Amino acid sequence: MKPITYVNAVQDALGRTDFAAVSRTIEVVETAFREERQIFAFGNGASAALASHMATDAGKLLIADDGLGGRKRLRIQSLNDNCAWLTAIGNDIGYDNLFTEQLANFLRPKDIVIGISGSGSSPNVLRALEYAKSRGATLIGFTSARPSAETMAGLCDICLRAPLDMMEQIEDIHVIYHHIIVRSVYDAITGHAER
Repeated sequence: MKPITYVNAVQDALGRTDFAAVSRTIEVVETAFREERQIFAFGNGASAALASHMATDAGKLLIADDGLGGRKRLRIQSLNDNCAWLTAIGNDIGYDNLFTEQLANFLRPKDIVIGISGSGSSPNVLRALEYAKSRGATLIGFTSARPSAETMAGLCDICLRAPLDMMEQIEDIHVIYHHIIVRSVYDAITGHAER
């Protein structure tokens, strides 16, 4: 694939993005910040890296004065970041339960769960989303336009679907969605945009 062809496809996908879903996600994350709800993010491979990226960016940036002389922070964690726990679950219980088992320890009703799967068909992501739904969490999905993503899209309260089929481009778009969300919530909670 020629570089310009790749870039053109990503630009076209951004133009076809469902920005109403992005805006709803911004509202959910801002509400989570204001109401001190926990956010859990997870995925496999590059989606795992994005879950860690989300927790890093949002955890570091989404901090604001609480009006009482203190600092309020977004409560967010990636379920991909404890290697010992992940391998124990994978080895002793099963890979399909990697995220469900962790959610069972922490998840409370009204928390937010962000499942990331470019294919939309990762069994461990789907299982965790089903579990979270049964526990009253708000479900946000990052997936694609692939037919395999229909089940995931149907599970989620909000689904950000990169309108692409190529995995690398799907991942590019997911990172852009994440950055839009974090920067927008930052602006909302601080009242100004960082330069």
